[in-house]
Amino acid sequence: MKSRITELFGIELPIIAGGMVWCSGWRLAAAVSEAGGLGLIGAGSMTPDVLREHIVKCKTATQKPFGVNVPLMKPDAPQLMEVIAQEQVPVVFTSAGSPKKWTAWLHERGIKVAHVVASSTFARKCEDAGVDAVVAEGFEAGGHNGREETTTLCLIPAVRKATTLPLIAAGGIATGDAIMAMRVLGAEGVQMGTRFALTVESSASEAFKQRCLNLAEGDTKLLLRKLSPTRLVRGGFFDAIEQAENNGATEQQLLDIIGTGASRRGIFEGDLDTGELEIGQVASLLQGRSQQTVAEVFMELLAEYAAAKQVVAKS
Repeated sequence: MKSRITELFGIELPIIAGGMVWCSGWRLAAAVSEAGGLGLIGAGSMTPDVLREHIVKCKTATQKPFGVNVPLMKPDAPQLMEVIAQEQVPVVFTSAGSPKKWTAWLHERGIKVAHVVASSTFARKCEDAGVDAVVAEGFEAGGHNGREETTTLCLIPAVRKATTLPLIAAGGIATGDAIMAMRVLGAEGVQMGTRFALTVESSASEAFKQRCLNLAEGDTKLLLRKLSPTRLVRGGFFDAIEQAENNGATEQQLLDIIGTGASRRGIFEGDLDTGELEIGQVASLLQGRSQQTVAEVFMELLAEYAAAKQVVAKS
């Protein structure tokens, strides 16, 4: 499974754990890196001081490369970047903003940069900005999504044609055969969120994990299109948002419903009724399964990938 992605980040396997709010703390990042992939700390739900604490603990837990995901729309993104530079984190994944804003600054400090996009147009902008790799994320993904609502199966070949950058596929990927499919379409690595969000090492609440391990097809849906399209799990919060949107709610009315701390309540504290629950469509493939450790997930992914290679070879 060697590729430009493994060479770029100095990792054994081109498997990256998405930097998810309230899920991707130092334990998850370190476990993924120890397993041979690239673990990311999700700074989207952290203050600069909390991020520094997670980086320091991650350095203690693993000597292998890890990174930090920073949503650029976050008001304290500049302070988060300063912490990342001071702590000499080797890799940053940026999202929700222009790749031009921080790429040169990070490169000057010896930090490799990947940027998350949802269209081939923005992939070309990433190449112009000088990023080291691009993550193309289809709208099957959990949490915030691109307005284009392009599926991963359509997005990856389109981005592959649009840019020569090392390409990481994301959205709807949770199995070894899905990794093989993305490689065939032109991706050189994959980023997985949902699969790692539901592991033992994830910092999400047990209630959230168990809810997501029992989702059926159709139990997630993209809502909040007037704000930032977000894939949510059905429940009390979901119903309130869907009803408001069906009634023509304004942006401000939607913001009033969301309030503050909704994702923390749902994902981190386990409030399955009034909390915001974000997970990818692919969770339904895990329905009824037991919670796994990161090491167990990697063993399963590699076995599935090897089996998929044999199937392709025989066809």
